[in-house]
Amino acid sequence: MTTNTADAIIVGGGLAGLAAAAELGDRGKKVIVLDQEPEQFLGGQAFWSLGGLFMVDTPEQRRMGIKDTADLALRDWMGSAQFDRPEDAWPRKWAEAYVEFAAGEMRPWLHEMGLRWFPVVGWAERGGSYANGHGNSVPRFHITWGTGPGVIEHFVRRVREHASAGLIDLRFRHQASHIIMQNGAASGVSGEVLSADGAERGKKTNRDEVGEFEVYAPSVIVTSGGIGGNFELVRKSWPRDRLGSPPKEMVAGVPFHVDGRMIAISEKAGGHVINGDRMWHYTEGVKNWDPIWPSHGIRILPGPSSMWFDATGNRLEPPCLPGFDTLTTLKEILKTGYEYSWFVLTQKVIKKEFALSGSEQNPDFTSAKWSEVIRQRILSGKNATAPVEAFKEKGEDFVVANTLGDLVRGMNQLGGNLIDEDRLRAQIEARDSQMDNPFTKDAQIMAIHAARNYRGDRLIRTAKPHKFLDPANGPLIAVKLHILTRKTLGGLQTNLDSQMLGADGQVVPGLFAAGEVAGFGGGGYHGYNALEGTFLGGCIFSGRNAGRSRAIA
Repeated sequence: MTTNTADAIIVGGGLAGLAAAAELGDRGKKVIVLDQEPEQFLGGQAFWSLGGLFMVDTPEQRRMGIKDTADLALRDWMGSAQFDRPEDAWPRKWAEAYVEFAAGEMRPWLHEMGLRWFPVVGWAERGGSYANGHGNSVPRFHITWGTGPGVIEHFVRRVREHASAGLIDLRFRHQASHIIMQNGAASGVSGEVLSADGAERGKKTNRDEVGEFEVYAPSVIVTSGGIGGNFELVRKSWPRDRLGSPPKEMVAGVPFHVDGRMIAISEKAGGHVINGDRMWHYTEGVKNWDPIWPSHGIRILPGPSSMWFDATGNRLEPPCLPGFDTLTTLKEILKTGYEYSWFVLTQKVIKKEFALSGSEQNPDFTSAKWSEVIRQRILSGKNATAPVEAFKEKGEDFVVANTLGDLVRGMNQLGGNLIDEDRLRAQIEARDSQMDNPFTKDAQIMAIHAARNYRGDRLIRTAKPHKFLDPANGPLIAVKLHILTRKTLGGLQTNLDSQMLGADGQVVPGLFAAGEVAGFGGGGYHGYNALEGTFLGGCIFSGRNAGRSRAIA
């Protein structure tokens, strides 16, 4: 297909766009896919992910002894979302529809497509408060064999098959700047052709314009992602009333091209953004010692054992525990007047509990080879995985020492002499005093014991409780943690067919949105909090809905 007309135009070649294109191709529709990045970037941000998917009542869960149901998952979702606005009507419907999908058709459909999952299901975002509050009651985080690349490869394959058949036209270095509207309905997209760029995937590319383009279709689907790579937009949208002032210094958990530029363009065409103040940023970011994109940060995916201190050395209170309640912890950190915090742990903890987010930081899972997983995670002796050990050795945010005094000196060099050794020691000694019994009054130690009741955590994610100040468990490690930008939870409002809705609540003819630009569905199907695995899952589900929409004739 070489013409400038099609049945549908998709703006954005990430996971949501690929899912929509694949479904449209299955229907015999002619599709033009526009992406401002080069061909080697196909798949977008999803390529860099760990590949986790939120799924419910799966064979993987049942084999691990996990009893999960759609009702329990929906209760967890609603307790986390805390929908409280009139405009949450469509997000709520999307949440209900996604949980039904995640507990039903999702896994068999993806399995038939070729996806497979690591057999140990992860327990992410555990909450730590009440049963009707935020958090996952049970493990639901299914890591795809092959991580992010292992997710997108099957959608890429389907899209390329349709491209070979003449149904899909992939146009890279095409930057959309205007949605063409005629008589109140979408009719096409115009923009700039950008200069070719051979940058490696994820690197910042040029924005040199070498031409213009116009393409026409009665349906335009925007799947351009969120704002996490654009610090200016993040700060502009920051919910100061809930979280305080935005950090002056952040690290980016997503590439530069996650710039949010299509949001305003879609609004100008008649789309309507809701819940723009809802966002998801992590508190466990470290500066990448080998960066790919600007201000590149990596999130530590922690097990439950690291002690968490604010910048001045005060231990954070529950539910601000590693892996439990992201946004509550973010709020508490910023309340201190500082923009960073500290993990303090031992070599035994880092070996078993530290994982790093991203496909490139988990080469064993990305390889989809059991031999690599066993070599990296079982046969590594006292060491953590090679990427974690590399960060421990080369990362500027890591301090390693044999004594607490040396550890504090290193922390103070990084953080500005805010840590008092005697106070830090007293808090760690109090924690260590709970190790002599199977009983405890320390909430974090309770959480560790609870985690080890789950076979998956006991096997690969939670270290056996031990005393941090016992030299046999060392060396001691401290990690300076930064705020890391990641996901946009609000977005363009859509109905369940992924059709954009205007400010009046009515469908904007011919306009659609899917993925993060639509808050993963409806304009914010997470509500205020995310349960993890729902980012990729939301891109797949909303893109699939767009591609299957009967509004696309």
